[in-house]
Amino acid sequence: MIIKICGTTSEEDALLAVAMGANAVGFIFAPSPRQVSVQLVADIVKRLPREDLLTVGVFRDEAPRRVVEAVYSAGLHAAQLHGHETPEETRWVRERVPMVIKALAGGDPRVARAADYGADVVMLDAPSPGSGKVFDWAVAGDLPDGQRLLLAGGLTPANVAAAVAKVRPWGVDVASGVEVSPGHKDPMKLKAFIEAARRAEERLLAETGADVVAEASSFSPYDWAEDE
Repeated sequence: MIIKICGTTSEEDALLAVAMGANAVGFIFAPSPRQVSVQLVADIVKRLPREDLLTVGVFRDEAPRRVVEAVYSAGLHAAQLHGHETPEETRWVRERVPMVIKALAGGDPRVARAADYGADVVMLDAPSPGSGKVFDWAVAGDLPDGQRLLLAGGLTPANVAAAVAKVRPWGVDVASGVEVSPGHKDPMKLKAFIEAARRAEERLLAETGADVVAEASSFSPYDWAEDE
């Protein structure tokens, strides 16, 4: 299962997340208290382990061409589109970057048509991203069959295990739930979140078999080193 620590603003927090067992790190380029520059992210990414780590740039209503430019300039694996991007815009970006995550609000009618976006993964988030509020996880059932789901929206060390057990997502995403302040991670919360998510994943494996999370566990990020 993918555990994505989002809203990362420093090399220290990125390395801490990886050291504690996260296998995805997100950087927000959209206006936000957690917003970072492409150059800062490029510097951080150079110091992160390449193997089995998914690095993601988060954008909101950005011009598709600028999304692609930022992904490549920062040396990232994926673009997460968190705005009102159309299916056509999302597909255009996907044709030019290794991976796309399309974020939709839980309960949004577009969730049932998520396949139209051509994204590798669909994120379900709260209607107000970054608010720390939980939405009704039952709406995950509206996703088309076979769609990879990245679950976000108010996840914390206290509720992530229940979320994994109920939704069985491809991955979980957290930002405010492991922070001491916006953009600054709390080491104890980070550790507790990752451990709780991994324990929940292990219970699913034991109860239902490896096929439940095998697709997520076998994920291998794009290797930028091959193009150097």
